[in-house]
Amino acid sequence: MNHSLPKNRSLFDRAIVVPALKAALLKLNPRLQVRNPVMFVVFIGAIFTTGLWIQALLGSGETSANFSLAIAGWLWLTLLFANFAEAMAEGRGKAQADTLRQSRRDVQAVKLSGPQYSSSQTIVAASALRKGDYILVSAGETIAGDGDVIEGVAAVDESAITGESAPVIRESGGDRSAVTGGTRVLSDWLIVQITANPGETFLDRMIAMVEGAKRQKTPNEIALNILLTALTIIFLMATATLLPFSIYSVEAVKALDSSSQALPITVTALVALLVCLIPTTIGGLLSAIGIAGMDRMIQANVIAMSGRAVEAAGDVDVLLLDKTGTITLGNRQATNFMPAAGVDINEFADAAQLASLADETPEGRSIVLLANQRYNIAERQANQLEAEFVAFTAQTRMSGINIAGRQIRKGAVDAIERYVQTQQGNLPSDVRANVETIARAGGTPLVVADGKRVLGVIQLKDIVKGGMKERFGELRRMGIKTVMITGDNPLTAAAIAAEAGVDDFLAEATPEAKLSLIREYQAGGRLVAMTGDGTNDAPALAQADVAVAMNTGTNAAKEAGNMVDLDSNPTKLIEVVKIGKQLLMTRGALTTFSIANDIAKYFAIIPAAFASTYPVLNQLNIMGLASPESAIISAVIFNALIIVFLIPLALRGVRYRAVAAAQALRSNLLIYGLGGLIVPFIGIKLIDLLLVALGLA
Repeated sequence: MNHSLPKNRSLFDRAIVVPALKAALLKLNPRLQVRNPVMFVVFIGAIFTTGLWIQALLGSGETSANFSLAIAGWLWLTLLFANFAEAMAEGRGKAQADTLRQSRRDVQAVKLSGPQYSSSQTIVAASALRKGDYILVSAGETIAGDGDVIEGVAAVDESAITGESAPVIRESGGDRSAVTGGTRVLSDWLIVQITANPGETFLDRMIAMVEGAKRQKTPNEIALNILLTALTIIFLMATATLLPFSIYSVEAVKALDSSSQALPITVTALVALLVCLIPTTIGGLLSAIGIAGMDRMIQANVIAMSGRAVEAAGDVDVLLLDKTGTITLGNRQATNFMPAAGVDINEFADAAQLASLADETPEGRSIVLLANQRYNIAERQANQLEAEFVAFTAQTRMSGINIAGRQIRKGAVDAIERYVQTQQGNLPSDVRANVETIARAGGTPLVVADGKRVLGVIQLKDIVKGGMKERFGELRRMGIKTVMITGDNPLTAAAIAAEAGVDDFLAEATPEAKLSLIREYQAGGRLVAMTGDGTNDAPALAQADVAVAMNTGTNAAKEAGNMVDLDSNPTKLIEVVKIGKQLLMTRGALTTFSIANDIAKYFAIIPAAFASTYPVLNQLNIMGLASPESAIISAVIFNALIIVFLIPLALRGVRYRAVAAAQALRSNLLIYGLGGLIVPFIGIKLIDLLLVALGLA
């Protein structure tokens, strides 16, 4: 059964909405409300106005019971709507966590013990395994815990974690030795050394993060909370001074005119004024925005180990990208045969194909195919030839065939040069020139020789993925610098970098060089993102501000990174950055809307609250609201309902476009700043008309 993370879940899925409604009520707990200073003020205001309503029912209230009830009721609804937004965001994560839990079972494991883990086998529960234990997992069995493969090679079904149905190969050594608890071995067997205790496994951490159990406020959230709290305190102090000022003003007016009907502002109206002026919209949605950002990462099959990592992704301005598999397809293909002077092209193509018949690499197969398609050299079957095939080794760096007295070799330039020299031959100058031409063009040269006679050069090219140049142009418009990391020589790296459209490159890259480059950018005040999958990538991943480890990589890489891509797709880094930027834009847009919103509500509340004291303020009633009570109630209702209308935007995020920061700021100010000023005028007026039509005002 596939228990992968669910994608494209409906925003208002019944399975999420119903629990969220219950959670919204439970979140009225004062110990939870106090965590959000803005909404805590609303909470206190709701309690206070409820008390004033009870007082009015007893006949000693300052206002009518209906007015106090309307204000108190809508303040409670404001809290419930804000709680519902947060519960909706959390509910989506919890639903995904429940899906993941289905893939976690306390399976039985074959524990190995004794010298070199070979003396005895014991059947134990997965929960009894500890870090450092060894287990044997055979075909058809579930891997009981996270670990590294010590011996064996097997096909493993990781669909329970990644959602990808195709099995992957796991083997000892290299960068594909890590296995995850809950995945299943499909063939052969593995001996695995456990690397995590129960409760500390990758699956446990995934569940904790998608559920939001360990989500902490990010630095930007903390800074914004401080700003919102400061604004709330300022408005609270300003509102608190209005009551004595209003009482003094009424007494002063009556001292001059004893027939005056002026009345001081009511406490209920002051509470309504305070709630409408403090930034309740962003205060109620702030937590939901952060949780939803992590949720969008999960939908992209990326597990962020902290909210800070998602936020940092939005601030990144340097991307380090591996060439192979990220910028290029990763499989070099033969694109051209360049014979040496005096060598017939068909003779060269035939020799190149013979040397590649037993080469099952993508490069080798492409050489056979090119000879067949371009020069009509019939493909021969290696097992039908009376020949001796010479396998490629790291020492010789060449391969080939011994057939009919001929010794044909194919390999790196320096390796073939040494080979022909042992045969009393030399590398012709025209072949050397062709090698340099291929390298400058971003290709890889392979030289073919028959004994001491050099036949020519095969041009291999690592094909740049389609659309990469446009994507890098898009990143450039966002103000992000792209740097290609490759082990190629500088000439080849420069050619591929130019073709792909990256801004810079690091050639002949070593782990130390990557680490040094990241530190150099960070010293200049830049935020750096990179991907990696191997143990040798771990130092650079640990240093990077945003480090996306591949799920197929080693445990060391996953421990060093602050995100894990379950799809193991290196190009996902670009999508991660976009999601991070969308999070920051959403938070900024709704903050702008909230503050502009408060300014507009000022024109509804202030004239209504002080009209009896200062009739001249009626001139500010530019909306033509029916009565002071109707104006105040309409503003409070709008203040509550706008949170509901903005929940989809908070959860889905503001639509992201690849533009410069200055242009994005201008657009947000125009749409959400101006919109925040205009919408309340329209909304409050419509609510006022509805109240009048229903006879409630």
